[in-house]
Amino acid sequence: MSTKELQEKMLDNMRKWQKIEDASVASTAKIINETTSPLLRLVMEIIQHDSRMHHRVQGFIADSLEKSISLNPDEMSKVWDNVEKHIEIEKRMVGYTEELLSALKGKKMLIQEYLLNYLKEDERKHDELLDTLNKVKKGMYPYS
Repeated sequence: MSTKELQEKMLDNMRKWQKIEDASVASTAKIINETTSPLLRLVMEIIQHDSRMHHRVQGFIADSLEKSISLNPDEMSKVWDNVEKHIEIEKRMVGYTEELLSALKGKKMLIQEYLLNYLKEDERKHDELLDTLNKVKKGMYPYS
C-alpha cells in the first residue's frame, strides 16, 4: 500500500469512527435519560465524555492528513517545565489511588473499588500520554 493510499484509508476510517463515536454519545445519553441510578449515570457520563474526546482526536488525525500540523520546538520548550510538574501530579494521583485500593482489599466496597480502579487506570493513561509526549520532545531535541 502506498503512503497516499494509506493516508486515504486512515482519513476514511477516522470519519467512519467519528460516526461511531457520535452513536456512542447518543446511546449513553439514552441510558442516562432512562435511569435514576447515580452509578449508571456516572459510568455513562464517563463513556460519553471519552467518546467526545475520541471524536476530537479522530478529527485531529483526519485534519493532520489533509493539512500540515506542526509542533513548534520553542512552544514545547516554553511549557515543558509545567508539563514535568504535571507528570508528577499524575504519578501522585496513581499512588494515592493505589494506596486506597490496597486498604479496600477484602472490605466488600465494590462500587468504591470499581471507581478507584477506573481513576487509577485513567491517571496511568494520562501518565502514558505525557511519557510519549516526552519521547516526541526528545525526537525534536535529540540531546535533551
